[in-house]
Amino acid sequence: MTIELYFIYDSHCPWSYAATPLVNALQQAYPEMNVHLLHSAHYIGKDSAGEEQMQAAAKISGLKFGRDHIRYANSPKSSIKVANLMAWLQTKHADKQLPVLNALQRAHFIEGNPLTNKHDFNDIVEKFKLSASNKIFKDELSMDAEYVLEGIEEIQQVIGTAGFPAIVITVDDNAIFVDHSQYLSNPQAVVEAVEKEMDAIKQSKH
Repeated sequence: MTIELYFIYDSHCPWSYAATPLVNALQQAYPEMNVHLLHSAHYIGKDSAGEEQMQAAAKISGLKFGRDHIRYANSPKSSIKVANLMAWLQTKHADKQLPVLNALQRAHFIEGNPLTNKHDFNDIVEKFKLSASNKIFKDELSMDAEYVLEGIEEIQQVIGTAGFPAIVITVDDNAIFVDHSQYLSNPQAVVEAVEKEMDAIKQSKH
Protein backbone atom coordinates (compact mmCIF):
# COMPACT_ATOMS: atom_id res chain seq x y z
CA MET A 1 0.00 0.00 0.00
CA THR A 2 1.18 3.48 -0.84
CA ILE A 3 0.27 5.95 1.86
CA GLU A 4 0.43 9.71 1.29
CA LEU A 5 -0.52 12.51 3.65
CA TYR A 6 -1.49 15.97 2.43
CA PHE A 7 -1.57 18.79 4.99
CA ILE A 8 -3.00 22.09 3.77
CA TYR A 9 -2.03 24.84 6.20
CA ASP A 10 -0.73 28.35 6.64
CA SER A 11 2.34 28.83 8.83
CA HIS A 12 0.82 31.96 10.37
CA CYS A 13 -2.58 30.40 11.18
CA PRO A 14 -3.07 29.36 14.82
CA TRP A 15 -5.38 26.49 13.81
CA SER A 16 -2.67 25.14 11.51
CA TYR A 17 -0.23 25.35 14.42
CA ALA A 18 -2.75 23.37 16.50
CA ALA A 19 -3.13 20.76 13.73
CA THR A 20 0.59 20.18 13.15
CA PRO A 21 0.91 17.82 16.18
CA LEU A 22 -1.60 15.53 14.41
CA VAL A 23 0.66 15.41 11.36
CA ASN A 24 3.63 14.72 13.66
CA ALA A 25 1.75 11.84 15.33
CA LEU A 26 0.73 10.33 11.99
CA GLN A 27 4.25 10.64 10.61
CA GLN A 28 5.61 8.81 13.66
CA ALA A 29 2.96 6.09 13.36
CA TYR A 30 3.58 5.63 9.63
CA PRO A 31 7.25 6.42 9.00
CA GLU A 32 6.99 5.08 5.44
CA MET A 33 4.22 7.54 4.60
CA ASN A 34 5.01 10.34 2.14
CA VAL A 35 4.10 13.66 3.73
CA HIS A 36 3.19 16.62 1.51
CA LEU A 37 3.01 19.93 3.36
CA LEU A 38 1.04 22.37 1.23
CA HIS A 39 1.28 26.01 2.33
CA SER A 40 -1.83 27.95 1.30
CA ALA A 41 -0.10 31.37 1.49
CA HIS A 42 -3.31 32.86 2.84
CA TYR A 43 -1.77 35.76 4.78
CA ILE A 44 -0.25 38.38 2.51
CA GLY A 45 0.27 41.22 4.96
CA LYS A 46 -3.31 42.48 4.98
CA ASP A 47 -4.88 40.64 7.90
CA SER A 48 -4.33 38.03 10.60
CA ALA A 49 -6.28 35.28 12.33
CA GLY A 50 -6.51 37.63 15.30
CA GLU A 51 -6.50 37.19 19.03
CA GLU A 52 -9.91 35.51 19.35
CA GLN A 53 -9.02 32.66 17.02
CA MET A 54 -5.62 32.32 18.65
CA GLN A 55 -7.22 32.01 22.08
CA ALA A 56 -9.75 29.48 20.81
CA ALA A 57 -6.98 27.38 19.23
CA ALA A 58 -4.93 27.59 22.45
CA LYS A 59 -7.89 26.55 24.57
CA ILE A 60 -8.78 23.49 22.49
CA SER A 61 -5.25 22.29 21.73
CA GLY A 62 -3.56 23.22 24.99
CA LEU A 63 -0.64 24.62 22.98
CA LYS A 64 1.31 27.56 24.29
CA PHE A 65 1.43 30.94 22.58
CA GLY A 66 4.23 33.27 23.61
CA ARG A 67 3.76 36.73 25.04
CA ASP A 68 5.29 38.47 22.03
CA HIS A 69 3.01 36.62 19.66
CA ILE A 70 -0.06 37.42 21.75
CA ARG A 71 0.87 41.10 21.84
CA TYR A 72 0.84 41.33 18.02
CA ALA A 73 -1.89 38.74 17.37
CA ASN A 74 -4.10 41.31 15.64
CA SER A 75 -1.34 42.82 13.46
CA PRO A 76 -1.37 41.89 9.76
CA LYS A 77 0.73 38.81 8.96
CA SER A 78 2.56 37.77 5.82
CA SER A 79 3.40 34.12 5.30
CA ILE A 80 4.71 34.54 1.74
CA LYS A 81 8.38 33.91 2.54
CA VAL A 82 7.53 30.82 4.58
CA ALA A 83 5.39 29.54 1.69
CA ASN A 84 8.39 29.99 -0.64
CA LEU A 85 10.76 28.28 1.77
CA MET A 86 8.43 25.33 2.35
CA ALA A 87 7.81 24.87 -1.39
CA TRP A 88 11.58 24.91 -1.97
CA LEU A 89 12.06 22.32 0.79
CA GLN A 90 9.47 20.05 -0.80
CA THR A 91 11.50 19.88 -3.99
CA LYS A 92 15.00 19.91 -2.43
CA HIS A 93 14.84 18.39 1.08
CA ALA A 94 11.47 16.70 1.50
CA ASP A 95 12.71 14.90 4.62
CA LYS A 96 13.26 18.23 6.41
CA GLN A 97 9.81 19.69 5.72
CA LEU A 98 8.08 18.63 8.91
CA PRO A 99 10.93 19.41 11.34
CA VAL A 100 11.37 22.82 9.68
CA LEU A 101 7.63 23.56 9.87
CA ASN A 102 7.64 22.68 13.58
CA ALA A 103 10.62 25.00 14.11
CA LEU A 104 9.01 27.83 12.13
CA GLN A 105 5.75 27.56 14.04
CA ARG A 106 7.62 27.50 17.33
CA ALA A 107 9.54 30.63 16.27
CA HIS A 108 6.35 32.40 15.23
CA PHE A 109 3.80 31.39 17.85
CA ILE A 110 6.04 30.97 20.91
CA GLU A 111 9.01 33.26 20.30
CA GLY A 112 7.00 35.94 18.50
CA ASN A 113 9.17 35.92 15.36
CA PRO A 114 7.11 37.49 12.53
CA LEU A 115 9.02 35.54 9.82
CA THR A 116 8.64 38.38 7.36
CA ASN A 117 12.28 39.40 6.73
CA LYS A 118 15.15 37.30 5.50
CA HIS A 119 17.07 37.68 8.77
CA ASP A 120 14.05 36.30 10.68
CA PHE A 121 14.96 32.94 9.15
CA ASN A 122 18.69 32.95 9.98
CA ASP A 123 18.52 30.63 12.99
CA ILE A 124 16.38 28.04 11.24
CA VAL A 125 18.39 28.18 8.01
CA GLU A 126 21.55 27.56 10.06
CA LYS A 127 20.06 24.88 12.28
CA PHE A 128 18.79 22.80 9.36
CA LYS A 129 21.72 23.68 7.06
CA LEU A 130 19.46 25.03 4.32
CA SER A 131 21.15 26.54 1.29
CA ALA A 132 18.08 28.52 0.30
CA SER A 133 18.66 31.17 -2.36
CA ASN A 134 17.75 34.84 -1.92
CA LYS A 135 14.86 34.41 -4.36
CA ILE A 136 12.96 32.56 -1.64
CA PHE A 137 13.00 35.62 0.61
CA LYS A 138 11.30 37.96 -1.86
CA ASP A 139 7.87 39.42 -1.24
CA GLU A 140 6.12 37.54 -4.00
CA LEU A 141 5.32 33.87 -4.31
CA SER A 142 7.92 31.74 -6.05
CA MET A 143 7.10 29.43 -8.97
CA ASP A 144 7.31 26.45 -6.61
CA ALA A 145 4.88 28.09 -4.16
CA GLU A 146 2.44 28.86 -7.00
CA TYR A 147 2.68 25.25 -8.06
CA VAL A 148 1.77 24.17 -4.50
CA LEU A 149 -1.33 26.40 -4.65
CA GLU A 150 -2.45 24.62 -7.81
CA GLY A 151 -2.08 21.29 -5.98
CA ILE A 152 -4.14 22.65 -3.08
CA GLU A 153 -6.94 23.66 -5.45
CA GLU A 154 -7.10 20.14 -6.86
CA ILE A 155 -7.33 18.59 -3.39
CA GLN A 156 -9.95 21.11 -2.30
CA GLN A 157 -12.11 20.15 -5.26
CA VAL A 158 -11.89 16.50 -4.23
CA ILE A 159 -12.71 17.10 -0.54
CA GLY A 160 -15.25 19.81 -1.32
CA THR A 161 -13.92 22.42 1.07
CA ALA A 162 -11.61 25.39 0.70
CA GLY A 163 -11.00 25.63 4.44
CA PHE A 164 -7.63 25.10 6.04
CA PRO A 165 -6.02 23.45 7.87
CA ALA A 166 -7.01 20.21 6.20
CA ILE A 167 -5.50 16.73 6.43
CA VAL A 168 -6.12 14.12 3.77
CA ILE A 169 -4.52 10.68 3.65
CA THR A 170 -4.57 8.59 0.52
CA VAL A 171 -4.11 4.83 0.64
CA ASP A 172 -3.60 3.66 -2.95
CA ASP A 173 -6.82 4.92 -4.62
CA ASN A 174 -8.73 5.58 -1.41
CA ALA A 175 -8.84 8.91 0.39
CA ILE A 176 -9.34 9.40 4.12
CA PHE A 177 -10.42 12.90 5.10
CA VAL A 178 -9.23 13.51 8.67
CA ASP A 179 -11.51 15.78 10.69
CA HIS A 180 -8.64 17.43 12.55
CA SER A 181 -10.98 19.41 14.82
CA GLN A 182 -11.87 16.22 16.70
CA TYR A 183 -8.28 15.49 17.71
CA LEU A 184 -6.70 18.86 18.53
CA SER A 185 -6.71 18.13 22.26
CA ASN A 186 -5.41 14.58 21.77
CA PRO A 187 -3.17 14.14 18.72
CA GLN A 188 -2.54 10.45 19.49
CA ALA A 189 -6.24 9.71 19.01
CA VAL A 190 -5.93 10.60 15.34
CA VAL A 191 -3.60 7.63 14.85
CA GLU A 192 -6.21 5.19 16.16
CA ALA A 193 -8.93 6.75 14.01
CA VAL A 194 -6.78 6.53 10.86
CA GLU A 195 -5.79 2.94 11.68
CA LYS A 196 -9.47 1.95 11.76
CA GLU A 197 -10.05 3.59 8.39
CA MET A 198 -7.01 1.84 6.93
CA ASP A 199 -8.16 -1.53 8.26
CA ALA A 200 -11.53 -0.97 6.61
CA ILE A 201 -9.77 -0.22 3.32
CA LYS A 202 -7.66 -3.37 3.62
CA GLN A 203 -10.77 -5.46 4.40
CA SER A 204 -12.57 -4.12 1.35
CA LYS A 205 -9.70 -5.28 -0.86
CA HIS A 206 -9.92 -8.91 0.23
